[in-house]
Amino acid sequence: MAKHQLFDEDVLVIGLGRFGAAAAMEMDRLGYRVHAVELNSNVAERYARKLMRVQTIDATNPEELRSAKPRDFRIAVVGIGTSIEGSLLTVGNLVDLGIPSIWAKAISAEHARLLERIGVHHVIFPEAESGGRVAHLVNGKMEGYIEFEDGYAIVKMRPAQEMIGFTLGETDIRKRYGVTVVGVKAPGEDFMHALPETKVGQHHMMIVSGLSKYIEQLAARP
Repeated sequence: MAKHQLFDEDVLVIGLGRFGAAAAMEMDRLGYRVHAVELNSNVAERYARKLMRVQTIDATNPEELRSAKPRDFRIAVVGIGTSIEGSLLTVGNLVDLGIPSIWAKAISAEHARLLERIGVHHVIFPEAESGGRVAHLVNGKMEGYIEFEDGYAIVKMRPAQEMIGFTLGETDIRKRYGVTVVGVKAPGEDFMHALPETKVGQHHMMIVSGLSKYIEQLAARP
């Protein structure tokens, strides 16, 4: 699959198991510069030529983790699931370093509760969230993402800055980006089906449908 250059940002992925690897590879496809940390050297070697950088590091050790320069990243995804202790220690290290957006895999409700208590911003249950899906959500524009087999997707997302203060007819989003705004919702208000005269505000969330690659282009807009 062709690689996009949409999200010009470095991200840190810790743990290249099934979930972490799926998130890392999809973020790489979307254009993120993925820096990965993996304890198992054999697994790390498998992805060394596929990602921007892969280091064999024990992320539960604060000193070792610092060698990955985590402070350079706004986003960190923790895919550790085989060891709850390892997950919690790693997340604790990231929280101590002040990483602004931490996403972490949970394997149980109790694990999720502890992650949230420590300070994780987004807890993910792999049974409901795939690593690939999370890759589309970490940029902060999309808050929900469903992709179908033919590359068609429906997402819940925030409007691009260029849309705010204009009607959908004025923005001509469908012609410019090839996607359709199905509806908009403001906090405390009912969902509204989109019409050409629907005016988009900064407080709105939008339901957008179309080919995933076109939605990604819209989501990449500031």
